[in-house]
Amino acid sequence: MSSITYLVYYCVLILFASVFGGMIPVWWNLTHRWMEIAVSFVAGIIFGVAMLHMLPDAILSALVPGVDPSVVLMRLMLWFVAGFLIMFFIERFFCFHHHEAPADEEGEHEHHHDHGHGCSHTPHSDHVHDITWTGAAVGLTLHSVLGGIALGASVMHGHGGGILPGLGTFLVIFLHKPFDAMTIGTLMARSGWSLGARSVVNGLFALAIPLGAGLFLLGESPAVGPTWFALPAALAFSAGVFLCIAGSDLLPELQFHHHDRWKLSAALIFGIFVAYAAGQLEGHKHQQPQAPVGTEAEIAPANNVE
Repeated sequence: MSSITYLVYYCVLILFASVFGGMIPVWWNLTHRWMEIAVSFVAGIIFGVAMLHMLPDAILSALVPGVDPSVVLMRLMLWFVAGFLIMFFIERFFCFHHHEAPADEEGEHEHHHDHGHGCSHTPHSDHVHDITWTGAAVGLTLHSVLGGIALGASVMHGHGGGILPGLGTFLVIFLHKPFDAMTIGTLMARSGWSLGARSVVNGLFALAIPLGAGLFLLGESPAVGPTWFALPAALAFSAGVFLCIAGSDLLPELQFHHHDRWKLSAALIFGIFVAYAAGQLEGHKHQQPQAPVGTEAEIAPANNVE
C-alpha cells in the first residue's frame, strides 16, 4: 500500500476513536483510578514515540551528503523547541488539558485540590480558572491539527520500505483522541448542552486530525517549493509537541498522585515499551535523502565559517 493509503486508513480509525471518546460520558462513568492509569499509559507511549522515534528519525533523515551536520542538528533542535513551546503556550492560554473522570467532577473522588490538567494545581487556591468547553474545543483542535501534521510526517517518513509506516504516531493519536473528545463532551454536558449539540461538535472536532495531515501533505507538495528539509523539520517539531503533551500528563502525578504510584509508574513504563515495540513493527530503514541541486552550494559557505 502507498503512504497515502495508510494515512487514510489511520485517519478513518482516529475519526471513529474520537467519536467514541465523545460518547464515553454518555455511556459510562469512569473512575478516577482507571482514568489516571490510562493517562499514564498513553503518556508513556507519547513520550516513547517522541524520543525514540520522531527525534532520531528527524536527525537521520536530515543528514544529507555535503551538508554540515552541526547546521542540520541546530535547525532540527530549533524546530523541536518551537514545537514544545507552541504546545506549551496553547495549553497555558487555552487551559484545556483536562483529563478527569466525569464522575470525579461530580464529587465522587475528593482530592482537596484542583485536579485535572487545568490552570491551577494549587490545593487551596482562591482563584481557579474555570475550564469552559469553548476554550477546551479551541485548544484541543489546535492540538489535534498539530497531531495530524505529526501523523502525516511519520507516515511519509516510513514510506521507504516500512511495514506499518507511522504506527507509533498513529497509536499515540488513536489512544489519546478519545480523552480529548471526552473532555469536550463532559464540559459541554456540564454547561447544559444537548446530546445533539455535543454530537455535532464532537463530529467537527474529529476532523481536526485529517485536517492536520492534509496540511502536511500540502506543505510537502513539490509545487510549494524545495521540501528536502520539510519532513525532518516536521518530525522534530512534532517530537517537541509530543514531549510537551506527555509532560503535561505526567508531571502533575508527582505532586498529586502519591496514591497508586506503583500502578501509575508501571503504566508509564508499559507505555514506553509499547512505543518501542511499535517502532520495531514499523520496520522502516533510515534512508538519507539526497539534497536538491544547488543546496550544497548554498550551504557550503556556512560550513567554511571559522
